[in-house]
This record gives sequence, C-alpha cells and structure tokens, in this order.
Amino acid sequence: MKMSICWCCVLFLIGIFVGNVQAETCSLASYYSSHMVLQQQPQNAILWGYTDVKTTVQVRVQDNVQDKMYKAQTGFKPFSTTAIWKVKLDPMPAGGPYNITVICQAFTVVNTIYLVDVMFGDVWVCSGQSNMAFTVKQAFNGSEELIDSVKYPNVRLLAVTEVTSATPDYDFNGGLYEPWSRPNSDSLGGKAPTFTYFSALCWFFGRDLFDSLQYPIGLISSNWGGTPIEVWSAPNVLQQCNATESIILEHDEKLEGSLRGPQTPTCLWNSMIHPMLNFTIKGAIWYQGEANTKNPAPYKCLFHAMIEDWRLKWNEGTDGSTDPQFPFGFMQLSTSNSPIPETVGPYPTLRWHQTYDYGYVPNSVMKNVFMAVGIDLVDKTSPYGPIHPRDKEDMGTRLSLAGRAVVYGQNVTFSGPFPSEFTVDTKTLTVLIKYDNGNANIRIVGKIGFEICCSASTTCQSDDTSWVPAEVVSQPTPSSLTVSYYCYKKQAVSIRYLWRDMPCTFKGCPVYSVENNLPGAPFVATLS
Repeated sequence: MKMSICWCCVLFLIGIFVGNVQAETCSLASYYSSHMVLQQQPQNAILWGYTDVKTTVQVRVQDNVQDKMYKAQTGFKPFSTTAIWKVKLDPMPAGGPYNITVICQAFTVVNTIYLVDVMFGDVWVCSGQSNMAFTVKQAFNGSEELIDSVKYPNVRLLAVTEVTSATPDYDFNGGLYEPWSRPNSDSLGGKAPTFTYFSALCWFFGRDLFDSLQYPIGLISSNWGGTPIEVWSAPNVLQQCNATESIILEHDEKLEGSLRGPQTPTCLWNSMIHPMLNFTIKGAIWYQGEANTKNPAPYKCLFHAMIEDWRLKWNEGTDGSTDPQFPFGFMQLSTSNSPIPETVGPYPTLRWHQTYDYGYVPNSVMKNVFMAVGIDLVDKTSPYGPIHPRDKEDMGTRLSLAGRAVVYGQNVTFSGPFPSEFTVDTKTLTVLIKYDNGNANIRIVGKIGFEICCSASTTCQSDDTSWVPAEVVSQPTPSSLTVSYYCYKKQAVSIRYLWRDMPCTFKGCPVYSVENNLPGAPFVATLS
C-alpha cells in the first residue's frame, strides 16, 4: 500500500522544530530575574539576553497603570559568535511591582519569559575584600538582623559567586550565590559559610538608605576576601599607575587565613565587575585596602584611576544610561590583624591615599566620592581577627549618612570635624585648631591622638622620630580646640592626627561631631 505524504504537515513540523531550537536560545542574562530592582529615572534601565539573530524579541513592562512594549535590538556578543538582544527602557519612576514579559518569536513558535515582582529604584554595587564579604550573621546582632530583615521587602539582594577569569566575561559565568531575592535569613546567607554572602556592610548601607528614601533599593554583593585592588582593576588602570609588576602583598596568613583570594591582576575585574557593565546602576560602595598595606604607595593612583575607569566603562556599557560620574562610596580602613597603638606602620599611609592625600572626600580630584571613617570601630577580640571588626552596622549607618548628603543632597551631618586652620603660639607651645572654617560643633572625647613634628627643617617624614605627642588642653569655642606640645630647641613644623595603626579605643578617638557622633578623620598638615 502506497503511503501519501502530507508535505504541509512535514513543513509545519520542521518549522516547529527549527522554531523551537531558535526560540529556546532566547534567554536573559544571568542577573535578571523576578524580584529584581531596575534603575529608576532619570536613567534608563537596560535589559539584555541571548538569542538567534533570526528571532524577534519584544519586551513588555506592565503594572496596574502602565503597559509598554519595546522591540529589542539584536547584535553579536563581543568575544563570541553568540547573538544578544538589548532593550533600553524608558525612564521609570520608583515603585512597583511590575511584570516584565520577554516575547521571542522564531518562525511560528513563540517562547515567553515571565518576570514578576520587579521594582524600580536605586541599584548599588558593593565590592571589595573580606570586610565587604563579611556577612550579616558575623556582625554584632547578626542573628537578630537576619530575623528582622523581612521587614524590608523592598530592599532586594543579588549575590555574585566568587570566580576568576583571564579574559573579560560578558556575563556571570560562575553563576550566583543568590538570584534577586527579598531579604530573609536565607537570602542574607544565614546558613551559608562565612565570608560568602550576603555582605553585612552592603545590607546595613542599603537598609539605612531605604529608611531615609522610602523607595526600592537593589544591592549587588560582589566581593572576595584577601584581594588587592589590582585584581579589581582593568589593565589600562594598572598601566596608568605603573603597577604592572608583581603585587607585593602582606604575607601574614592571619590577614585572611584560608580565605586569601586570587592575586592575578585584573582577574576579578574580568569575572565579577565586567559582566555588570551592561546593567544600569546608581552607584557603588567599596571596602578594600588591607591587602595593599605591604606596599601602600601605588594605592593613591590605583584607587582614583579604578573609580574613574569603572565610571567610564559602566557609562559606555549601558549606552550612556549609567551616570559617567556615578557616586562611589568607601569605608576607610580600620585596623590591621595585629594592632599596636605605638606602631605607625603602613595603615595611616593607605588611609591617606584612599582620599588622594586630601584627608577628606569629596575633593577636587575625587569628585562625587563619599567616605565613612572606621578607625575608631576597633574590635581586638573579633573571632575573625581584629582586621575584621564586627560593628558593620555603625559602618553602614555612617556610609549611608555620607551617601544621603553627597548623593541625595540631604541636609545631614555626614562626616566628622576636619581642620581648616592652625595657629601656632611659640610662647605657650600650643596650637589652636579650627575645624570646618568655624562651622563645626565638636565634642572632645580623649586628649591623646595629635602629634607635632619638631624639626630644624621644614619637612617631616611619616616615620621620623621627631614626632612628639600633643595633648588636648582646652576647647576655646564649639568649633576649635588647643593642643600643647614641647619641642626642645626646634620648631613645630607639622601636625598629624590618628597617625597610627590603632590610635584609639572603640569610639574613643579624641574628636567627634556633636551631630551624629562621627569621628574626625586622620590628617597630616604643615604648620606655617
């Protein structure tokens, strides 16, 4: 018996098979999922993914009020033959939730991806070494914070897995510890090994921002303990700073123990930062530097150059959607793993270089940069070593205060008092220090922390033995104080403050602001 062939059916089945193959290749990049936060107006959020060039991709964004459809642009992914699709959304106001539908059509077959509970707000990237990787459960009151975190359903979390790469990755090839999630004990890493996810500083910073701003905050935790700044920097940054030679690290195993991270320059820039360059963000925060204290000299150039490079490339990667001068915040270093009050060591130098030798930020070089001081949050009994202080909540509060002032323009005191004028009285051997051009309102906690360099020349080195203690003796006005010193047959040429690895006890440094109880930052200055 001769069988007849239904060629229309065959062609239809072939069409379904081919269409399915092509449609199934349509997907989102690894860091897009339900519950995520996309960057709000005035910036444009970016969505992108993978597809076949013959597939038509549309993106639909809808809530109870809005319903918008976008047609994706398709092109080839750099460094491979894989095609990508990309959509730049219209600027969206903060809020939600939204449903996002990705519709991929190849021939007669349609493949649809559904995302729910998507919010628009501000997205912050949190990066650095072990003090940024330090998890919520390791912090003071960590257990309580894990339980209470459910009270912040509009702070959303994304945790990046630690992985290296020799070349720039376009996506997170190592995957994620945690996809976008609402906060709870599990999503904050309550059951995970320490120093993995979720960053305590990142969480406390974002939590406090939400308390102030009252709109969704997205937090991306991408960090690795024991890593120098060179591994987070692109090759052009290293070349710019003449830092292409081998990294000189602190080799004390107590620094990071078994958590010492990779040391190959650029390897984490490639794998844990570069993949995010197509994702629109509000800004970044940073806690790193301990691994560079063996040789702190290059840090001045490297830190500034890395910030500017991240800004440039994020702006380019998001087609201009991410601010080319996006805000960048950082924690100034606390202490080493063997803090000795009498030791100067490299920590004061690296703290100084974190500010490009200004002592404060923002400044004329480090624009739109904000900082929190952590030098007084010492924790000598930390089970993770003194280099890992547990008071990440105070750190997050201080950093969020700085962000609220510098980034969001709120009228809050965000930094401790900083000196603006020095008057030397050679008869009484005292120095009158005026803070913040007379606008500060200072509180004196201790007397010791200042030093005067007595010298016959006009300069003093950091380790010069000519530095002598200077003690606080009075507070003539709310914005000034007087220190006394003694120079034998020499003159006072320089003054410095908190120029030690561990210059004071917990919240016991000499000078604080009355408002918000913020410590004054370390400084060194010439006395004219």
